[in-house]
Amino acid sequence: MPQTIQQMRQNCAQARDAMERARTENFAIGAFNIDNQETLVAIARAAQNKKSPVMVEVSNSEVQAMGLHNVRDMVDNYKQEFGLEMYINLDHSPTVEDAIAGIEAGFEFVHIDISQAKKNASDEEIIAGTKRVVKYAQLTGAIIESEPHYFGGSSNLHEEKIDYDKIKETFSTPEGAAAFVTETGIDTFAAAVGNLHGKYPVPKKLDLDLLQQIRDAIGCNISLHGGSGTPGHYFLDAVKIGVSKVNINSDMRVAYRKTLERMLDENPTEYAVIKLMDNVVAAVQEVVESKIELFNSSGKALESC
Repeated sequence: MPQTIQQMRQNCAQARDAMERARTENFAIGAFNIDNQETLVAIARAAQNKKSPVMVEVSNSEVQAMGLHNVRDMVDNYKQEFGLEMYINLDHSPTVEDAIAGIEAGFEFVHIDISQAKKNASDEEIIAGTKRVVKYAQLTGAIIESEPHYFGGSSNLHEEKIDYDKIKETFSTPEGAAAFVTETGIDTFAAAVGNLHGKYPVPKKLDLDLLQQIRDAIGCNISLHGGSGTPGHYFLDAVKIGVSKVNINSDMRVAYRKTLERMLDENPTEYAVIKLMDNVVAAVQEVVESKIELFNSSGKALESC
């Protein structure tokens, strides 16, 4: 059932409060991608077990598969059933129109990423489009996230090693971050400090000194994309520096697929695949719970939820 504008505004106000708590209490809210209902159940169970606030997030491909309003309804159902502090993030909206659709669907968090769909987008295009989304978000109070340029990787299992000389060319700078935040009025800045999308055969390395400089340069929230495959100590330090949101996708997808493949191999005559999903959901749940611990968000959910 569609939410009223009043309900959307109440949810967004609570989401803003959650980000303030994260900043004040030095924890980050995990933003966990869903591909289907099973991954949503895994996130819900993990959040309940750890008493943690969480974001469920979908990118454009998941939106096309499931639908914005269906995602909203599913999340609301599990939020109520489990008694969770749970929000929705529309991740990497490729156009202004996509981001506006997320706002109108009542998503509390919306990431506008014009350079994802248009790698050669000019600074002026990115700033102008982001400002349009920030202005439209006044309708509900949605928290708007963005960055001034695209940074690498994809939400998948990569075989190539990380070329850090190339990756460093996309790093954020304190000066660039401050200028972009001032120009656009965004609520959350997606920092690039060595994090990149996907899971690689070597661990990722984050430049924590640069992250601290960015934190000192801007007053808004900071998010880290590409959290999968990152050694846990980086997250422990990042939340102390002031990161309020971390995106996780590939680690969950790898756990899902590998466990499903094993269950299919072990049950060659079972065609009711739903009967094989308990172990799959448990594997994804384990990943989510481990990240919640690293983000220091365990026990941080609102007691009223």
